[in-house]
Amino acid sequence: MDILYINENQVTLNPAEQPVCAEVSGNGFLWLDTCHDEVNADPEAWRAKVARITGTHIYDLHLKDVTNLSHPSYFDSTQDYEMVVFRKLALNGEAAAKPADSPAELLKRKMPAALNKLATQPVSFLLMNKALVTVRSTKSRTIENIRTRLLEYKVKTDGSTHSSRLPTSPEELMLRLLNAMVDQYLELRQPLTQQLDRWQHALLDPRRPFNNWLTLLDSRIELRKLDSLCEEQHDAMQELRDHIVDTHDGNSQAKDLLLVRTNDVIEHISRVLNHARRLEASLESAVQIHFAAMAHRTSEIMRTLTVITALFMPLTLITGIFGMNFEVMPLLKHASGFWITMGIMLFIVVVLLVYFRSRRYLEDRI
Repeated sequence: MDILYINENQVTLNPAEQPVCAEVSGNGFLWLDTCHDEVNADPEAWRAKVARITGTHIYDLHLKDVTNLSHPSYFDSTQDYEMVVFRKLALNGEAAAKPADSPAELLKRKMPAALNKLATQPVSFLLMNKALVTVRSTKSRTIENIRTRLLEYKVKTDGSTHSSRLPTSPEELMLRLLNAMVDQYLELRQPLTQQLDRWQHALLDPRRPFNNWLTLLDSRIELRKLDSLCEEQHDAMQELRDHIVDTHDGNSQAKDLLLVRTNDVIEHISRVLNHARRLEASLESAVQIHFAAMAHRTSEIMRTLTVITALFMPLTLITGIFGMNFEVMPLLKHASGFWITMGIMLFIVVVLLVYFRSRRYLEDRI
């Protein structure tokens, strides 16, 4: 567990004398950053350490939620603290490796790279008095980047800073982390759109019949998962916003700042949600257009076969008549009977072609 002491001027990592929340003065607060592996190794010891530093005891159910890697996004509040679970994208190998490849994993490998990036990991936030506790995966690019920026924060001699100001409260720090996590989803919009364009071209390409339906189905399932994931995130953030409105007892300016940041996170989630729904609708439309094009192509083939059949029906009738076993038949023993019959058959074909052309049966229809 790493402990960061944050005040209005600097950030200290693992101070020699770790302050407890009761000893934190002014606008300073603590950030306790830990990983799932550390909590799962000994949950009771971890809870006791957090209670010793923050003076707040974590409930048993919330301790189970912290260690549950499949927990959905949600918000809950108690008299002592608030808890937010937010599922973020698992990038750079954050997802836990499996000892063996399951059939589902093997199928997932066939999906496009953009959709394979939708693997997620939960990040738990415990918002306490003068402290923020985060439980996340071992390799979390978002949290590591924010930690680095905070630790590199310096105040210039003229009073300006090299970066934006430090967070003034645990709530503001949590909202900054959440906003950075949602921005990862926004970065996926372009690759997902490009992948959808490739699907549409593959579905509507007349030169190559589309047969990768299993991959398309898996991709559609992943888009629905993204839709459900964003809805859970949106509900959790909306509950957090309502909680801030109902319980925040600070000054109005600080409350308004928290509401602005919360609304910004909610707006970003809504953008990702709307984009996922547009992608899903576009994919549905592409599939419908594909089947409509296939039906049109089948109709064109049947029309061509019908015309050919109509051309050969009178010819078949003539050949059938002259194939009868009668001794006396017109033109049967005539010297030019064969050519006369062939001329009649050719005349019939020409007449039928002219008729079909006049009825626009032989024109290409797009």
